[in-house]
Amino acid sequence: QALFVESGGGLVQPGGSLSLSCEASRSTFSLENMGWYRQISGTQRELIAATTAGGTTNYVDSVKGRFTISRDNAKKTVSLQMNSLKTDDTATYFCNVARSVDPLVGITFGSWGLGTRVTVSS
Repeated sequence: QALFVESGGGLVQPGGSLSLSCEASRSTFSLENMGWYRQISGTQRELIAATTAGGTTNYVDSVKGRFTISRDNAKKTVSLQMNSLKTDDTATYFCNVARSVDPLVGITFGSWGLGTRVTVSS
């Protein structure tokens, strides 16, 4: 069984919405910062949204006000609601633990799932 399984990606028009889901199998999930990362073609993977174990959230400026991260500790899931999507949001999206929520700092090394592809195009 994979450590993280992302789903929900697809093709959407600019201005549209999409909801991503991540299922985690880590026994320590409820104690950890969790985040959504994305990798735009030809660039490094970056942390764009994160949430503490208690539900405090933080986002990179490019998605702030448009994306919402949430978690369900009982179900060990992390969701990302994406609204007002732009062509610049086209990327493969991954979930994983986050080193820090505020400031927003992602992990350097880790085990990654396959991610889910989001394509925003008209």
